[in-house]
Amino acid sequence: MGELISPARLRAVLGKHHLSLRKKLGQNFLVDGNIVRKIVAAGNLTPEDVVVEIGPGAGMLTAAVAAAAGRVVAVELDRALLPVLAETLAGYDNVLVVQGDALEVDFDRLVEEAVGAPVREYKVMANLPYYITTPLIMRLLRGGFHITEMVLMVQLEVAARMAARPGTGDYGALSVAVQYYGRPEVLFRVPRTVFFPAPGVDSAVVRLIRRGKPAVTVEDEDLFFTLVRGAFGQRRKTLANALAGAKVMPGWTRAAWEELIRAAGIDPRCRGETLGMQEFASLARAVSIRKNGGQPDLFT
Repeated sequence: MGELISPARLRAVLGKHHLSLRKKLGQNFLVDGNIVRKIVAAGNLTPEDVVVEIGPGAGMLTAAVAAAAGRVVAVELDRALLPVLAETLAGYDNVLVVQGDALEVDFDRLVEEAVGAPVREYKVMANLPYYITTPLIMRLLRGGFHITEMVLMVQLEVAARMAARPGTGDYGALSVAVQYYGRPEVLFRVPRTVFFPAPGVDSAVVRLIRRGKPAVTVEDEDLFFTLVRGAFGQRRKTLANALAGAKVMPGWTRAAWEELIRAAGIDPRCRGETLGMQEFASLARAVSIRKNGGQPDLFT
């Protein structure tokens, strides 16, 4: 790993394999050993841990994780990087490199194949490509995988949104979704200067502990998240206007939404960004009852 902790040495390895970094794949490789060590420390890794790393790139973080964990499964989309990883990880017999799309692969199956036993709990570590950050986080959370903890490097603004509280400027649909499934904590900022090539924005490392069960109880998760997205779709509008304008329920007027929101114990004049998790759950329950023919007096 040490040979790669500099842009010059990274260029040399890529040049040896006649490779250039692909901007469309979000390839910005970490070249700072101190940041690598901080990320590994954030994972609290032991020799008993199995880790899935998404997007190993040239293998710098992978090698450091492999030195601390028992088994590592590294999922790399770019087939052209496989020879680079074979070279940089040659000394680590506890790493399995898999070519695949993290938006499609079955992580549980990969772990089961790597350890040669039925799937068990594992951790995820990743320097996420910016262009797939949100859909990939949601897949990891909603995919039913046996993931207990994630340590993710994401854009600084995404990290802020993941951990934001109701009523703040960063609070939005991503905040609700992430906190519904897990407990996020922004650990530290990562300047753009520690990447090669340097991206246009700074990053941050987030630890996300998976909840044993969702933060609130809802009968229909799809409906719950549809309402959340609708509430944040037009942030300057009141909740009733936002949901009516988003056509969350086709044919429902603003007046109908006001009645329903009020029946759910929420002020229809408030804005979506002021609602906490429990209020969104109450709203989802009210909508579900109305869809099934219930009356407003049943919503309380």
